[in-house]
Amino acid sequence: MKSSPMDISPYRNRRTWLAMNCLSALVLMGCERRVPYSFKGLDLTGAKFGQSFSMTDIDGKTRTLSEFKGSIVMLFFGFTQCPDVCPTALGRAAEVSRLLGEDAKKLRIIFVTIDPERDTETLLRDYVGAFDKKIIALRGSAAATADFAKEFKVFYQKVATGQSYTMDHTTLTYIFDTQGLLRLAMKHEQTASDFSADIKALLA
Repeated sequence: MKSSPMDISPYRNRRTWLAMNCLSALVLMGCERRVPYSFKGLDLTGAKFGQSFSMTDIDGKTRTLSEFKGSIVMLFFGFTQCPDVCPTALGRAAEVSRLLGEDAKKLRIIFVTIDPERDTETLLRDYVGAFDKKIIALRGSAAATADFAKEFKVFYQKVATGQSYTMDHTTLTYIFDTQGLLRLAMKHEQTASDFSADIKALLA
């Protein structure tokens, strides 16, 4: 006996239902795949420089990179009499901390003076504290500063200005992940939003 259309339609409907559900599952699986994040800063993953540091802070305590494991570290170089670049960098660092919200608890901001001749501990404390009192200021001897800068491929030099001088220097900000590994170099023109997005990606 041949089956009538009424006899086979339930089977067709079931096959159609199964096919549609399988297709939906595949679509959902595809949607769940994460698109790889593209850092806004220069990716330095695997870099062979900037692997450690040791310098005293403004309270005379020796600070090392290893003590900050478990936190994201933002590290940059400057001096208190810097007319524009350094205030901008410090202001941006404070804004990054604000944008991170609760994640700011995992952020450590470190400012290294390249002008220890003029930047006393008191001056540095007042200077960085005006932007964010959580910023850690490091100050070493001229030789220690040179070694620190060399480890991070940072250029700086005195530039005479009449009876005084200013400092020319690299304006990059380095970012370390929670394992203490150098991961990113952020350019001076990048925004606080760029910084916070990359930091959140490192924390994810």
